[in-house]
Amino acid sequence: MASIVATTDRLVLREWRDGDSDAFYAALNTPAVMRWLGGVQDRATWDAAKARLDGYQRDYGHTFWIVERRSDGELLGFCGLKRVNAPGAGPLTGEFEIGWRLRESAWGQGYAREAATAALDLAFTRFAAPHVVALTVPGNAGSWRLMEGLGMTRRPDLDYEDPRFGADLNPTIVYRLDAAEWPASAGDR
Repeated sequence: MASIVATTDRLVLREWRDGDSDAFYAALNTPAVMRWLGGVQDRATWDAAKARLDGYQRDYGHTFWIVERRSDGELLGFCGLKRVNAPGAGPLTGEFEIGWRLRESAWGQGYAREAATAALDLAFTRFAAPHVVALTVPGNAGSWRLMEGLGMTRRPDLDYEDPRFGADLNPTIVYRLDAAEWPASAGDR
């Protein structure tokens, strides 16, 4: 049984368990979901990404956890914390990073904000993060709007070029939230 990391009114954030990787890959490896993340992944690329997620949990006690809907247990995606490790990230490498990825049927219902609020709360209370960054690209308006809604501040001085991607996915833009700004930044959470 996978350990529950956090619960919200509508969601459970939990550790990964057997079968989640296949279900996640099937539901979230779509052109729409992966549009701003480098495109649909082949299985070997996903398996390598999943191994990194497992490594974050093992090494740091946190990762991008599974997000389930409480009412029916449906796997909606992931949300959580890892450490920045993207090529080109420079001084951000090793910093706490929040991230999320939800299936298309879960978009527009406030699930990402609800899960991200729980993950930020864990970052600052359980893991004593001094600050948390979030990474996206200029075209992914839904992502950076959520970052702003969470109280994060756009930090163009931290932007960088990720050599894995072309011009449509560069630069990587950075938002940041300091521990001293939490939970006041969370608004009406």
